[in-house]
Amino acid sequence: MSDSAPPTGASAQGPRHGRLTTRAHPPVVSGPTGLVPLPGGDGGRPAMAYVPEPAAGGAAYRLVVLLHGAGGVARQGLDLLLSMADAQHLLLVAPQSSEASWDLIAGGFGVDVQHVDALVASAFDGYPVSGVTLGGFSDGASYALSLGLANGDLVDAVLAFSPGFAAPPLVRGRPRIFVSHGVDDRVLPIDVCSRRFVPHLRGLGYDVTYEEFPGGHDVPDPIRASAVEWLTG
Repeated sequence: MSDSAPPTGASAQGPRHGRLTTRAHPPVVSGPTGLVPLPGGDGGRPAMAYVPEPAAGGAAYRLVVLLHGAGGVARQGLDLLLSMADAQHLLLVAPQSSEASWDLIAGGFGVDVQHVDALVASAFDGYPVSGVTLGGFSDGASYALSLGLANGDLVDAVLAFSPGFAAPPLVRGRPRIFVSHGVDDRVLPIDVCSRRFVPHLRGLGYDVTYEEFPGGHDVPDPIRASAVEWLTG
């Protein structure tokens, strides 16, 4: 990835640049809680969402969009942090990719950007939100990193569990970043993935927390807990 100045104006907008256009706003309806479908309003399939009960005093949620790995389903993204959502007041949204994996992996940003954008807008419509996180595992982590770096003016944190790469077509803002990777990962080997681009991201000025763990292509429970502590601390 490059830290060169991004395109500006209309040329820097739209799904092909990985740009999310929605912005936070007060909710216009009162959305349901629990495990619910979240409509995107863009013609795409609803996402799975988990919404904890409102906090005392109506405190805002942290919105966390979680992206499954290649060949996966939305529920796999949701399960990354589901066990900790209530305690940490996390509004989890787990989309389904339009193809076997996310559009960037298949050849460039496009329809999946539009779908994520619509789902974030839907979350803003139904719930009080303070802070937007993109996260994912494997190809979903690569997508979360790439989309997050392109949207640091909306996304303030990225969770990347065992990512393969970061390839934003432009960069905006400086989201903080959490990366984890197993030292024995044979699907996305650590030496050519996280150990290569994490130092590059730090060199570009990003605040990156990086954790390696003994194991393969996985997200162990201690890593999940560490990521949530980092996110909410």
